[in-house]
Amino acid sequence: MSESQRTKVALITGAASGIGQALALAYAQIGVAVVGGYFSGDPHDPRDTECLVSEAGGQCLMHPVDVRSADQVDAFAAVALERFGRIDFAIANAGLLRAAPLTEMRDEQWFEMIDVDLSGVMRTFRAASRHMSEGGAMVAVSSIAGGVYGWENHTHYSAAKAGVPGLCRAVAMELAPRKIRCNAVIPGLIETPQSLDAVNSLGPEGLLEAARGIPLQRVGRPSEIATLIRFLTSEDASYITGQAIIADGGLTVRWPG
Repeated sequence: MSESQRTKVALITGAASGIGQALALAYAQIGVAVVGGYFSGDPHDPRDTECLVSEAGGQCLMHPVDVRSADQVDAFAAVALERFGRIDFAIANAGLLRAAPLTEMRDEQWFEMIDVDLSGVMRTFRAASRHMSEGGAMVAVSSIAGGVYGWENHTHYSAAKAGVPGLCRAVAMELAPRKIRCNAVIPGLIETPQSLDAVNSLGPEGLLEAARGIPLQRVGRPSEIATLIRFLTSEDASYITGQAIIADGGLTVRWPG
């Protein structure tokens, strides 16, 4: 058996920055090869992820993919098969975040958000599941906004993220006979390029202010969500499927006031 056949392989969308990039590095640290997807319209350089993984002694192939396109997502999965011959883990992490008041929201804005943040998860899982090895695992990244709380001016985002855990539960049941597990992760406030966007999210000052209301008194790091996802795809989580795991520094269980 060749080295490429023995190496486990993770398919990760949204791998050019934030949680996706941190996850690529986390997998590299345990010898899991990564095929990372990135949206060519984003400002993040996918070569940064490749360099981080390479410096950690891992393997990473970055490939452009727009999760709104079934053809592109299918081709993305095919790249993993062509390069490594298998897919063991699939992480649907690509996401869009845009602010839009309900009274001003256009249908196009609503459908674009759902297409990326919810339908994109389905397309990623669908493509991966066609080729995934028995005993594989899938994880989708939801959000505390929608997954737990509502968020004003983000009705479309909250709706999409609320749908992710339900999608994962159904996928978990459907793929259980093949011993493939599926879970959702619901991050709280995490310092990423997305959350640092002061126009569409909280921005640096907003994150600092929000941290005061978190029991652990800080926002999370991408690496902390990455290690949770890595755990959920590992054998250590072999009896966990169909769950939505919240990682928020205690925000959702604090006493009001």
